[in-house]
Amino acid sequence: MKRLMIATGAALLAVCAAGAQETESWYPSQYGADDRLGAVNELSAEKTAEAAKLITTGKTYSLGMVTGRDTPAYGPREYDVTVLQLSDGSGTPLGANKATGNDDIVDVWVGIGSQIDGLGHMGINHQYYNGVPVADFVTPAGLTQFGTHALPPIATRGVLLDMTKVVGADPVPDGTAFNREEIDAAMEAAGVEIEAGDVVLFHTGYMAATADAEGLKQTEPGLGVEGAQYLADLGVVAVGADTWAVEVIPFEAADRPFDVHLTLLAKNGVYLLENMVTSELAADNVTEFFFSLGVPKLEGTVQAIINPVAIR
Repeated sequence: MKRLMIATGAALLAVCAAGAQETESWYPSQYGADDRLGAVNELSAEKTAEAAKLITTGKTYSLGMVTGRDTPAYGPREYDVTVLQLSDGSGTPLGANKATGNDDIVDVWVGIGSQIDGLGHMGINHQYYNGVPVADFVTPAGLTQFGTHALPPIATRGVLLDMTKVVGADPVPDGTAFNREEIDAAMEAAGVEIEAGDVVLFHTGYMAATADAEGLKQTEPGLGVEGAQYLADLGVVAVGADTWAVEVIPFEAADRPFDVHLTLLAKNGVYLLENMVTSELAADNVTEFFFSLGVPKLEGTVQAIINPVAIR
């Protein structure tokens, strides 16, 4: 499988260089200096109950893509699975009832396919959400803080912003940034107001347009830095899109790679939902819905492969 192979070392050095230029105060968090959960603090039983009222037809939408060996991934990430027969491996049936079965081993980078980026994913000059130094939580055996297994269930209102309607193109052209002006226009077109505790998804048509690609395109439409901060200020829990990075590429500033990731994850504790399947929601003109996600309880992981569900 052809993959987009990126000079990871150079990219990390660029991120660190950008981080070294940060002068504004971005921690402690509004949720307190000891907080490790970030924007999920905006969730509440009341918010969930209110969001449940959006369920009127009971129709469900799977927001996760199928992940396999041929899933384009940010190199060197990849997926592999091995299926084994139980018992001694020979396939010999067990007992008088001749019981047989299969088991499997999945060898996968969890930052592949439809995924959630946890707060331990990207930081600024080796400091992560709430200013926590990398040495305080990263070990080869997993994260001791910010592990995605610690996330509570996310059951809240989801908002879909169909940017193909705002921009007037499907798919939205690569390199198109969504900032406050575009987000406000999309909210007006959808007839919704983003509120604290919401999950916001952008539909760009990118996933459908690149469905037959063997590797990741190096450019995509997506969220800009101003737009990211705007959504964080509105109190959103997570931001996602039908793209692999959520943010616009080429980056708005060439010397500030993944600045949207840093704005949302490190500075504001807002989670990223990458490679979300939004096409069916957009086709049905759904603008708000009940969003449900239980993050896999894999201890100490930076990211997680997910399949959120939208219900209307």
